[in-house]
Amino acid sequence: MAKAEKAVVFDVGRVLFQWQLRALFEKLIDDAEELDWFLANVVTEEWHFEHDRGRPLAEMVPERVALFPAYQAHIKAYATRFNETVPGPVQGTHDLVRQLHARNVPLYCLTNFGDEFWAMFRPTEPIFDLFDDIIVSGTEKVAKPDPRIYRIVEERSDRSRGSLFFTDDNPANIEAARARGWDAHLFIDAPALEAQLHEAGLL
Repeated sequence: MAKAEKAVVFDVGRVLFQWQLRALFEKLIDDAEELDWFLANVVTEEWHFEHDRGRPLAEMVPERVALFPAYQAHIKAYATRFNETVPGPVQGTHDLVRQLHARNVPLYCLTNFGDEFWAMFRPTEPIFDLFDDIIVSGTEKVAKPDPRIYRIVEERSDRSRGSLFFTDDNPANIEAARARGWDAHLFIDAPALEAQLHEAGLL
């Protein structure tokens, strides 16, 4: 069978699934001002990104607890209750995945996701069974928008750059993909993505 003209590469966080640290910590911190401070200073997205790049939780968590000992229980909850930072699917995108799969369009994920957190989250979501391969930054120890992780996708999918349709919610990740010649589209919502997929002849 001839190889499909294009494959579709999805980001995971905020494209396939909602993601917000607040979803967990609003359960643990009642005061709104304290919660905002905590998310801006203690468990921040910037600090979390260290795990996305491959740093182990066994290093990150004790180091953070030493800096913020009053929040020891909260920081440990970050490590053990990460799945609670994912409130649910992004509306409409799973339907698009299923439509593409039904049309035999090859599907990939390229996600900035910690290796240990991916091991916790992946088994809970059967939608990932529809993907040919999933490239996880924490496993590869390199994260978007580093060009090396895009090259890994190209090698693992055995596809030239122009045959990869990519959607991601981060403009920097889109720019990096376009720099490699990918057909990259900033994710806004499922209806906009559906229109882009139709325009590309994929739906």
